[in-house]
Amino acid sequence: MSRKLKKILKKNGGRDAKGRVSVRQRGGGSKRFLREIDWKRDKVGVPAKVVSFEYDPNRGAPICLLHYVDGEKRYILAPEGLKIGDEVVSGPEAEIRVGNALPLEKIPVGTVVHCLEIRPGKGAQMVRGAGNAAIVVAKEEEWVTVKMPSGQMRLFSGKAKATIGQLGNVDKKTKKLGKAGRKRRMGIRPTVRGVAQNPRSHPHGGGEGRSGIGMPSPVSRWGKKTLGLKTRRPKKYSDKLIISKL
Repeated sequence: MSRKLKKILKKNGGRDAKGRVSVRQRGGGSKRFLREIDWKRDKVGVPAKVVSFEYDPNRGAPICLLHYVDGEKRYILAPEGLKIGDEVVSGPEAEIRVGNALPLEKIPVGTVVHCLEIRPGKGAQMVRGAGNAAIVVAKEEEWVTVKMPSGQMRLFSGKAKATIGQLGNVDKKTKKLGKAGRKRRMGIRPTVRGVAQNPRSHPHGGGEGRSGIGMPSPVSRWGKKTLGLKTRRPKKYSDKLIISKL
């Protein structure tokens, strides 16, 4: 682990700036180091060698340490098929090879990619989870159509960067934690069912003996519907680029 690229991640126990619990069932957990990931891949044309693969407790995908020829070291997310000793490079002239980062306009149709930028130069914001991958589907003028892991078809600027390959740890979703203690070390505390609480603590609570929720639709602790209610806030600058939704 490179010492200059890590720092201790401060815990907040699910509390906001005023000290009030804003996210429930959070707290405890093992001490973590935050690794600085190179999301921008802005060392254009400078080759780097893959030195090691490491586990990052802050994300599902593995990371790898790059040593650039000019002496700089950086972390990136490790795609499937990348090996120690491989050379990666970023820029429009890079080869179509796993681990290389190129503008979407330079990537052939049908190529599997990850770590996509929404705005050119801002850094990777999409397709960063373990085992995820998107596919370049079509190109038209300055726009590139990409099929997301969810099946959603989305437009991206041809100047936006993406990294070739599928992210590692593909079988993360099928792995079992094995015991409650592992969940606690991740900083996740137990969740209590609403029907097991008293009526002052949850709308589902109360009643003699075992009872149902007593209402047409399940609701949250604060009375908001939890099934069928859309909670995503519209992002005007990026939602207008969605071609089709599932």
